[in-house]
Amino acid sequence: MNVVDELAALYAERAQGAYFGEQVSMLEHGLQAAWFATREGAAPALVVAALLHDVGHLIEDVPADINDWHADARHEDVGAAWLARHFGPDVTRPVALHVAAKRYLCATDPAYHARLSAASVITLRLQGGPMSAAEVAAFEADPHHRDAVRLRHWDEQGKLGGFSAPGFEVYRPLIEVTLQR
Repeated sequence: MNVVDELAALYAERAQGAYFGEQVSMLEHGLQAAWFATREGAAPALVVAALLHDVGHLIEDVPADINDWHADARHEDVGAAWLARHFGPDVTRPVALHVAAKRYLCATDPAYHARLSAASVITLRLQGGPMSAAEVAAFEADPHHRDAVRLRHWDEQGKLGGFSAPGFEVYRPLIEVTLQR
C-alpha cells in the first residue's frame, strides 16, 4: 500500500467520528480546512498540510470527550513526525506549528481568541495559553510561521456543521505531487 492509500484508509477508518466537541467529524474538519486553503490559492504543499494537519489525532489514542483531556496530546508533533517520513518541510512544518500558531495569534491578535471554538479554548489552556513575548519572537523566527498562521485560520474556519467540502479523493493528486521521492 502506498502512502496515499494509507492516508485514505486512515481517514476512512479513524476520522469519521466526532471531532472533540466540534460539530464536524475529523474528516470533515480536514476537508474543510483544505477547501479554505484551496479557495485562497495556497500552494499544493500548504493545501496538503491543511488537509492532514490533525493526522496526529488519528495515530494516537486520546479520550473522545474533550472534557476528559488533562494534558496536551501534542498531536501536532506526532502528526508532523509521521508525515516527515513522506513529505518535506513545506508540509510538515506548518503541521508542526499549527498549535503554536493558535497560541501566537492569541498573544498577538486581541480579536482572535473570541473566534476560537469552545473546544479550542479548552485545548489552548492545555497547550500553554497565549505565547509569551519570547515565544512570539521564537515563533516568528521560524521560516514557516506565516504558513502556520494561514493554516491556523483555515483550521478555525473548518468547523462548519452542514458544510460539504470536496472529498478526500479530490486531494489525491496534490498529495502525490508533494510526496518526497
